[in-house]
Amino acid sequence: MKRFWMEVSAEPEGDGWGIRLDGTPIKTPARALLALPTSSLAEAVAHEWRDVGEKVDPRAMPLTGLANAAIDRVAPARKAFVRSVAEYAQGDLLCYRADGPRPLVERQEQHWDRLLAWAQRRYDIEFVVTSGLMHVAQPLGTVERLSHAVAALDSFRLAALSPLVTIGGSLVAALAVLEQAITPEEAWDAVSIDERWQLEQWGADAEAEAVLRNRRQDFLAAARFLDLLN
Repeated sequence: MKRFWMEVSAEPEGDGWGIRLDGTPIKTPARALLALPTSSLAEAVAHEWRDVGEKVDPRAMPLTGLANAAIDRVAPARKAFVRSVAEYAQGDLLCYRADGPRPLVERQEQHWDRLLAWAQRRYDIEFVVTSGLMHVAQPLGTVERLSHAVAALDSFRLAALSPLVTIGGSLVAALAVLEQAITPEEAWDAVSIDERWQLEQWGADAEAEAVLRNRRQDFLAAARFLDLLN
């Protein structure tokens, strides 16, 4: 789509905020009104539309994309969405450790143990930690309480939590970002340990580095979306 507008504004819209292009409200791809819950998020989304060049590039508008997802995809199928995100409680990345080499094991321990300890305190739960990729069952109470934490979120927070979980592979790390127990950069450093280790060991790989860079960009955009909801 080519740019056709001159002015972009964020204005009160019902119980929330809307974005207008030359006075016309923006709608989602499913033709629903793009209504945002906070003025901070609305202004950030408006900024994305102001920065559009000759053509719209969705990759350059992650906040708009997450807002569209919250309205078009999450809200109409909330229970299924909660279920798909909460499933990560049964196989969180932080519970699966490398057998070696020792420097990698120590790096995982340094970053992952503190996140598991936070979750244990926050939700009064326990984790089973293992070495290798063989699946281990987590305690039923752990799965239930983490699932309950996900189910308590509104559609906008769910829309942002989902990429944090799927990109990083850790529901615990995503919830820590949501609750501001860890910074987004610290969370990214934690969930990307294995990939960055591989790059360190095998040398620069332009394609792998680009993939990791894009994942980091999407991860941090979702974290920013959450922050703008507060």
